[in-house]
Amino acid sequence: MTDNRLLRWLRPWVFPALLVGAFEWYARRAAALGSDAIAPPSAAVKAFAGAALDGSLWQATGFTLGTAALGLLLGAVLGIALGLLLGLSRRAAQLGAMSIEVLRPVPSVALIPLAMLGFGFGVRMELAIVAFATFWPLLVLVQSAVQQIEPRLLEVSRVLGLSARERAFKIVLPAIVPRLFVALRLGVAVALVVAVTVEIAANPNGMGYAMMIAQQSFDPALMLAWLGWIGVVGFAVNAGMLLLQRVVARRMGVLS
Repeated sequence: MTDNRLLRWLRPWVFPALLVGAFEWYARRAAALGSDAIAPPSAAVKAFAGAALDGSLWQATGFTLGTAALGLLLGAVLGIALGLLLGLSRRAAQLGAMSIEVLRPVPSVALIPLAMLGFGFGVRMELAIVAFATFWPLLVLVQSAVQQIEPRLLEVSRVLGLSARERAFKIVLPAIVPRLFVALRLGVAVALVVAVTVEIAANPNGMGYAMMIAQQSFDPALMLAWLGWIGVVGFAVNAGMLLLQRVVARRMGVLS
């Protein structure tokens, strides 16, 4: 039984290990041929250890996660609130449909010049862009989830004379918990991607900026270390969201 558990745990890591091994071989072969543009994963591990020891890793990671979290919070609050309104009110959905369809396709990174004019370099500019990027998927997914609630549940809430606030917290939110967390997980991924992109393009802080500095310093090992670390951070955040989803859904009675 223990061996079977160990095999099940190891199986997902086989293919990534093969990829890392293949990349190590390729990078070493390229270096032997005179190329210094690619670093092997073993060199990236050493560069990662150096960044961790000198504190730059944790400082940049904290900045990116902090701004991504605050931007997601702003986008989520606005997106969920408006999604509930549009999902519950057909008239509001009709009035807002044109504005949503015009603004939603605008790439968030296209707002960087405008945000720089309004907020300058730094945290506020990054927060604004992350909030804009996360607002739309949360709005659309929450609106869709509310519109698919069993109509009889809403009819019962009207018969019971529940207020709009009571209807939202006692009927609507428990009914959309699974889809709401799907929207939040998407929002988390979008927030991290956009935060790193903004840091690469315009904000001299965070993991994206650190990776760009490594590239400009012709340090491919450190650049690869940052790239791998960003992937690890994204994986950990998504795993945390899955755990939070199970806990919240169980407390709300959605899961047994």
